Amino acid sequence: MTTLPPPDTTTLTRQLREEGALLSGHFRLSSGLHSDAYVQCARFLRRPELAAAACAELARRLTNAGLRPDVVVGPALGGVVMGYELARQLGVPGIFTERDAAGNMTLRRGFTLARGEKVVIAEDVVTTGKSTLEVARLLREIGAEVLAVASLIDRTNGTAPLGFPHLALLPVAAVTYAPEGCPRRRAP
Repeated sequence: MTTLPPPDTTTLTRQLREEGALLSGHFRLSSGLHSDAYVQCARFLRRPELAAAACAELARRLTNAGLRPDVVVGPALGGVVMGYELARQLGVPGIFTERDAAGNMTLRRGFTLARGEKVVIAEDVVTTGKSTLEVARLLREIGAEVLAVASLIDRTNGTAPLGFPHLALLPVAAVTYAPEGCPRRRAP
């Protein structure tokens, strides 16, 4: 197995592009919005050596910031691989949340957290922060303490109002448009 050095933003951007995980152009997102960038982190995370190097860097940053979780929680689906690998790097358990039949984030499969446990939420990409905040709300209702979110990519470019630290390896300043305001759509 090849061990890769922690990625800097230039290296990480190159790796993401090489894996087809970071695309530029014109995209219609599942939300209906249009964007000049598309992120599909699963294409990057399918490579264990890339995921390990990225999560090792996130673990280093968390440790350097004095953030020592008892457990890492990744929201399904995108946060499962990130959560597992980040937990492995930190030497703590890793679990995941998923949506129930009503669409609410929940812990299932026998996963539990004790009151007062310190948690880091692991995400592949934070797009709006909505799912991260849903997970944080669930964790707080259980009585866990959310220390931070650690992500591969921050598509909000630091603007998501999370209320706790967000450590991301790569900020992506993607522009989104309502369909009627998309410049590509208005072009002749």
